Amino acid sequence: MRIATARSPRPENFSVRMNKGKELPGALVEEIGGPDGVMEEHVDFLEKLFTLVTLKELNENKEQLAEKIVCIFNWANKPDVSSELLKCLPRLKVIASAGAGVDHLDIKMISSYGVKVANTPHAVTNSTADLAMTLLLVVARNFMEAHRIAVSPSTVRFDANWIGGDITGKTLGIVGMGRIGYKIAQRAKAFEMKIVYHNRHRRPEEEEQSVGASYCARLDDLLQQSDYVMLVVNLNSDTEKIIGKRELHMMKPSAKLINISRGLVVDQDALVEALQTGQITAAALDVTYPEPLPRDHPLLKLRNVILTPHMGSATFETRRIMMEAMVQSMIDAINNLPMSYEVTRN
Repeated sequence: MRIATARSPRPENFSVRMNKGKELPGALVEEIGGPDGVMEEHVDFLEKLFTLVTLKELNENKEQLAEKIVCIFNWANKPDVSSELLKCLPRLKVIASAGAGVDHLDIKMISSYGVKVANTPHAVTNSTADLAMTLLLVVARNFMEAHRIAVSPSTVRFDANWIGGDITGKTLGIVGMGRIGYKIAQRAKAFEMKIVYHNRHRRPEEEEQSVGASYCARLDDLLQQSDYVMLVVNLNSDTEKIIGKRELHMMKPSAKLINISRGLVVDQDALVEALQTGQITAAALDVTYPEPLPRDHPLLKLRNVILTPHMGSATFETRRIMMEAMVQSMIDAINNLPMSYEVTRN
């Protein structure tokens, strides 16, 4: 267990209300460092406010440590939050989850233990929108194939007639026009794209006009006219496999699919078939199901697929903002104050 003292200097701009001399509240983390652990760069900051307890330490010494833990720092969806875990943490007040999605948490079950949940929706907006545009450009210009040509030992000259595709003047269909979807629309407007979108609720007219977006009440209408289909929805029972065999058949044969939401919003078997048979031209996926894919999965073998490792928020700046937002929610919950980003349902 990594012990911090109450005399450590506090970070600025945090509404901390803790009495001097008292033991710091315990925060459960998966581990320090490693693929699922707290970033090493964040540890000093966190230890000024919390006593960090790793899951391994808790499992080895529950009798002493369980009573100390009042919050869970859920980074990279870890530690796994089960009923068994919650039962052994009698003083737990809050689970702060990194990122916007909370499909890895059973909010109803967690609430039944009197525990609150918070996420960091605004922290990831810009970096995820930036990645969406990166994938859009990369898949449009067939960038990965271009890279293979450029570095191949067998390349002796570049084919002057090897080409990709434009995005200027093309139609971008955004499925899910929330915070991130709207930021993508703002960026796509700068590329002079025609923007259509499908969403549970239509955006106000002035917001549509600001980005030049047209609303499609039916997803089918968006799919039939889009050159690029961008998936930016939250994962829930309504959006699971929202893109399946039927929807892929509706898309143009020249269309390209970009998914930055969750892997389960796409029927991956249907997508593999669509890519293999030419129903659509290509796909760029930052998310899959599972993550990572089995190393023999057909998506890994297709040359018209671009895969990235769920990296929408993976910038130094965004991860810092996420961490600080999680800390603020934890502090607010500990002090029985309203949390800015409390999540009450999946």
